[in-house]
Amino acid sequence: MAVLLRISPGEPTIRWPGRPAEPRSRVKIVTYPPGYTAASDRYDTMTYRRSGRSGLRLPAISLGLWHNFGAQRSYEVERDIVLRAFDLGVTHFDLANNYGPPPGTAEETFGRLLAGDLKAYRDELVISTKAGYLMWPGPYGEWGSRKYLTASLDQSLRRMGLDYVDVFYSHRFDPDTPLEETMMALDAAVRAGKALYVGISSYRSEQTAQAAAILRDLGTPLLIHQPSYSMINRWIEDDGLLDTLEEVGAGCIAFSPLAQGLLTDRYLNGVPADSRVATSVFLSESDLTPERLAQVSALNELARARGQSLAQLALAWALRDPRMTSLIIGASSVAQLEANVAALDNLEFTDAELAEIDKLL
Repeated sequence: MAVLLRISPGEPTIRWPGRPAEPRSRVKIVTYPPGYTAASDRYDTMTYRRSGRSGLRLPAISLGLWHNFGAQRSYEVERDIVLRAFDLGVTHFDLANNYGPPPGTAEETFGRLLAGDLKAYRDELVISTKAGYLMWPGPYGEWGSRKYLTASLDQSLRRMGLDYVDVFYSHRFDPDTPLEETMMALDAAVRAGKALYVGISSYRSEQTAQAAAILRDLGTPLLIHQPSYSMINRWIEDDGLLDTLEEVGAGCIAFSPLAQGLLTDRYLNGVPADSRVATSVFLSESDLTPERLAQVSALNELARARGQSLAQLALAWALRDPRMTSLIIGASSVAQLEANVAALDNLEFTDAELAEIDKLL
């Protein structure tokens, strides 16, 4: 396809149908790559796990668009990552209204990808989004009111060019809104045909049990919970969240299983200049003590003994419990994505390895 891309000074002329003659060197012609066709073997190697007692299975690794799919990134790189993920069997793409940066741009980017490359594969995709954090000024721009959740979902659907999402989440518990109202908003989204399933994120165990009971009475079961979880962030174990989810029949999909990059090779030689510690609410200076960095280094040695990278070890560890449906990973490159998905090649741990990990941490 020929496209008039840039005008610059030139000499001889070229005539386009229906247009005045242009100097030839003022016209740059580029040829875009052919349309995307998904890999025929995309389901051959990915592991899929059932979400609780539902009929929905998710890939053990899901792609999150939290940090790396905003306006500051090259669209071509974002496109390559998403399409390669799908070729690897990653069918679940996790978004939220505030992902970017700036907020909303991750959904816009994904909507562009859907329209341009993935439209024919919509029925093979699980697309989730969330609402709960600040999106616009005033009293109706965040938290868990029915007004905010309903408006936010409508905006998300417009940004992505979708009629519905597969999973719509309450992104955080709202202490000032009755839980019944928040859950009724999720139920209403399903009944309106704007979502197929509903989930919650970062709710404590007791709050989760209450939310699940309300949703069950409404006739829209809780599909899944999305907490933060990693080797060094084990609050869900102390909270008993996995036990609660098992009781109510919901799945669990963890975000930040690599602890915002801490459980990767980025910190093996000290704190890099572009560390997320300055921007992330999930990684602080207190996480980067000499003791913690020494622990990370020791974990890396254990990973090497298993034939894995540190990141692969961390992902495999987080999937060791069969109640963990999936892990959400980010990716800044295709190579990083491929390396992390390769964690699924070795999910088995000996009792000695698990004991050593607990001892190190």
